[in-house]
Amino acid sequence: MRLSPDQLIIWQYGFIKLNSTIVTTWLLMAVLVIISVSITRKLNSDTRISRQQHVLEVIVLGIVKQIQEVGLNQPRQYLAFIGTLFIFICSANLCSIIPGYDAPTGSLSTTTALALCVFIATPLFGIRQQGILGYLKSYLQPSPLMLPLNIISELSRTFALAIRLFGNIMSGTMIVAILLTITPLIFPIMMNLLGLLTGVVQAYIFSILATVYIAAATSRPHEQKT
Repeated sequence: MRLSPDQLIIWQYGFIKLNSTIVTTWLLMAVLVIISVSITRKLNSDTRISRQQHVLEVIVLGIVKQIQEVGLNQPRQYLAFIGTLFIFICSANLCSIIPGYDAPTGSLSTTTALALCVFIATPLFGIRQQGILGYLKSYLQPSPLMLPLNIISELSRTFALAIRLFGNIMSGTMIVAILLTITPLIFPIMMNLLGLLTGVVQAYIFSILATVYIAAATSRPHEQKT
């Protein structure tokens, strides 16, 4: 039983390895790009729109609403980043129903990369909103003595994002594999269905936490006090 798709080596030449995580990640990205291009090139503003555009509008408006509810007043500025995170993670988890597919989110390297994206994007959004001096001052709130703790908080929450997503996806895969050896039919099917729901929830949680971190970085000190 594989604990991570990193363990499945598809191609190797010397020290260069191509594992299942890399292959499934790039295939998934290619599929998402193709689907996005095929849908967006036929967008129109008529009263009658295609079913694909209707689904796309529901997803986009739903993400915009969630971003706004977290506290970001101009949600469309963050839509591309937050929306991409949610759609990628959600798609990666939902595709686990395909036989032979290993979700790349079950790899610590993938979840760490996603968490690092949030770690880098958060100060970039904060600097764009407040300026570099205004953002750096936030590390001194509510007191300059909090500087070390604020820095540790930035690092620890990045680590927590990566471990949370990895742990939930990996544990679900392990449970299904164990149940498959005990009861080959009924329970694995039920666990797979539960795993699909869990995958969507994990994508939602990851995206919402990223939005919360960005909201905290872009809010001004007087807004934080109120």
